[in-house]
Amino acid sequence: MDTITNYPVPNWIKIAFLIVIFIPSIMIAFLAKKGLNNKSKILYVVLAFFGLYFSYITIACFNGLFNKVFLPPLVLLYCTFPLTLFLFTIVINLKVFKQFLESIPLESLVKIHIFRLIGIFFLLLAFHNALPKFFAIVAGLGDIITAITSIFVAKAIYQKQSYAKKLTLIWNIFGFLDIAFTAITAISLTKLSIDNGTMGVDTLATFPYCFIPAFAPPTIIFLHVVIFKKIKKTFV
Repeated sequence: MDTITNYPVPNWIKIAFLIVIFIPSIMIAFLAKKGLNNKSKILYVVLAFFGLYFSYITIACFNGLFNKVFLPPLVLLYCTFPLTLFLFTIVINLKVFKQFLESIPLESLVKIHIFRLIGIFFLLLAFHNALPKFFAIVAGLGDIITAITSIFVAKAIYQKQSYAKKLTLIWNIFGFLDIAFTAITAISLTKLSIDNGTMGVDTLATFPYCFIPAFAPPTIIFLHVVIFKKIKKTFV
């Protein structure tokens, strides 16, 4: 098996990425606090969890756990899959999560997707030939479109527009399919890279970009599933 190729990326992109990548977890922590009557304890619990998780990803990356081109990609095996399992077997069944889901406004769950503007980094990496251009354009623009439109969807929900339910469903399906397509395409490109030596998504297994596959797919998919649940409770 080949080792991961470390494509040269300007330092300013790495620095900018490190500045913004932690914003989504902070936003999620404050969302949890808002949904649980502004209890500060839950804020610190969520921040501590993500702090430990990002530390684990960093240690794993620098210790070479993601260094081989492997199927499934090792960053998924060691990080993404365990986080997905944790969210969908433990978190979703917690009593405190059910309380959160009851009280949090649907528009708040939608608005938080503004953090997907981070998708612009897919485009920046492709511009510097660190990601396949087709993959980066589809993934990046999908995230950016989802992020920008979340503002208008949340506004329609808040104003109780007659079309709010349909608009929210369409938006949520689009956002869900975008992240699912990105994940499936990344795995497919990895297989092609192993079989044919073509360019894969190696950059997403290097620091700091390994945070993207380790954190984004399970977290975003979980948020979309939560929105589907909340839609049922909001529009009766």
